[in-house]
Amino acid sequence: MHRTPHRRSLRITAIATLALAVAALTGCSSAGSASGGKTFTILQYEDKTTAQGQGWQLALQIFKKKHPDVDVKFQTTSFDGFRKNAKLVLGGNKVPDVVEFNKGNADGGQLTSQGLLQDLDDQVTKYGWDDKITGSMQSFAKYDQQGKAGSGKWYGIPNVGEYVTFYYNKDKFKQAGITAEPTTMAEFVTDMQKLKGAGTTPISSSAAVNQGFNQMWIWYSLVSAAADRKHIDDFMFLKGKVDFSKDPWKTGTEEFQDWIDKGYVGKDLGGLNYEQATVNFLSGKTGMLIWNNGVFSRIKDQSTFGWGSFTLPGASMSMGSSGHLWGVPAKAGNKELAYDWINTTLSKRVQDKIGELGGLPLAGDTDAISDPVTKAYTQRFDEVVADDTLSFYPDYPVPGFLDFIQNNMSAMSNGNETADEYLTKLQQFYDDGKKTVNQG
Repeated sequence: MHRTPHRRSLRITAIATLALAVAALTGCSSAGSASGGKTFTILQYEDKTTAQGQGWQLALQIFKKKHPDVDVKFQTTSFDGFRKNAKLVLGGNKVPDVVEFNKGNADGGQLTSQGLLQDLDDQVTKYGWDDKITGSMQSFAKYDQQGKAGSGKWYGIPNVGEYVTFYYNKDKFKQAGITAEPTTMAEFVTDMQKLKGAGTTPISSSAAVNQGFNQMWIWYSLVSAAADRKHIDDFMFLKGKVDFSKDPWKTGTEEFQDWIDKGYVGKDLGGLNYEQATVNFLSGKTGMLIWNNGVFSRIKDQSTFGWGSFTLPGASMSMGSSGHLWGVPAKAGNKELAYDWINTTLSKRVQDKIGELGGLPLAGDTDAISDPVTKAYTQRFDEVVADDTLSFYPDYPVPGFLDFIQNNMSAMSNGNETADEYLTKLQQFYDDGKKTVNQG
């Protein structure tokens, strides 16, 4: 966050990385390779050290063994690089055979409405992917002719789910006199007061432009806490009028500003990115870190203190979604291989490996996870999916929303914008973007 977003690099580096990938693609031909077989190109942006990245390395081994005559090119770009240049990559004469892309109207919807991705309805039926990807996990895999998510044909296939939690330092909690995880919002606020009183920044956050995902997720978590399914679906899937001057938007945004004003999320956030926020938590400088499962393995492996995690206490809805999507470019030269690759990433071996590493697989066996901490983390995700209480991510509905929200998160965090000013801008940007999407 999809969006991974998470695991996103600086834009300049991202574009340069993608340029190298595109250049490499122009040197490939789907008709053949030096080995005499086909060249099959996979373009993705997951870090190989993450649970999903490690699962895909296993999938790569399985796929190569199954197709020994195929020259497989596993190319890595970045989330930001592909998101900014997807139309160029998918619309060219030399395209990858399968790509990872961001979900939502702002990204995936734009690509599907412009005919750049192959619809996957026949393959979903053939491989039974809809038996593995169920409920709300299907929401951003489907798009209508206008590119609106939530219905229509399948264009993307996720491998994993995501949900946002507060990772917390048990040592810092104990030092502040906190003896148990909070179970209500009132307890959570009291705990932040105790942490601050003990000289610890309660929540490790960030608000650097285009790199400040933490603040955006805190804000939307507070909105989600007071929302219901209709509030979220009207906003996310453009189903009805959304009035940002009313609850849950007003209450959530005002609470967010209050947390900023009281120092619960730290100071000088405009200069911090999400990686620095994670490092600050791991180094013991803060009491909590808000992030999704993208850092689960890292915290598990690198933390030098006892830790735990919980979703926002007392919240009606929790941030989370399916992961990013595999898609097949409309111009791809090896579509059958692409479908087999996607199916391989959804195989039991791959999914169970992702699950063992805390990656929240959509087709894995939670009961088979050996580590109790990882199993408990995965079981909590299974619960929020079964309860249909995921509120997705806020940047999905309209084009340009991610940059807009992050810019305003930075302004609010630096004291240059009030809650009311942000909500007024939010209303205008969302309404204008909604018109663009509805016009197709």
